[in-house]
Amino acid sequence: MKRYKLDYKSPIGIIEIEGSETAIDGINFAERGEIVNVPQRDTPQVLLTCAKQLHEYFIGERHAFSFPYTFKGTDFQQAVWHALPSIGYGETASYKDIAMAINNEKAVRAVGSANGKNNISIVVPCHRIIGSNGTLTGYGGGMWRKEWLLQHEQTYKNPSK
Repeated sequence: MKRYKLDYKSPIGIIEIEGSETAIDGINFAERGEIVNVPQRDTPQVLLTCAKQLHEYFIGERHAFSFPYTFKGTDFQQAVWHALPSIGYGETASYKDIAMAINNEKAVRAVGSANGKNNISIVVPCHRIIGSNGTLTGYGGGMWRKEWLLQHEQTYKNPSK
């Protein structure tokens, strides 16, 4: 199966979108300053749609995503990743909350590990996980990005009319 990449320049850095002709399987921050993967004639619509929806998210117009994406991981990791979108836009949850959501409340540390391996950043909102004491916990994209994303969602959660 052919693989495709497309870069999206967000307010918090370049995001590299990866996938096939039918689904996204990677949305990750690229630690580089320039766009490398530009749209080509054969860029699948799903990658273009993903970039468009990310843009809408960053300008505050989108709170949920609707393009197809797939996970690559263990059954446990996938259970965690499937639970993450249940955390609403602008809301937060703890590793324990997710462990309880997947009916495995003793697996708090394993939930943390799986959360850190999420390959569909922003869309599968691992940035919404905070410590049970309310403090920010690690984020693969960098703590400054996690803080930015949480503040961004608070700003647009209930925009003044």
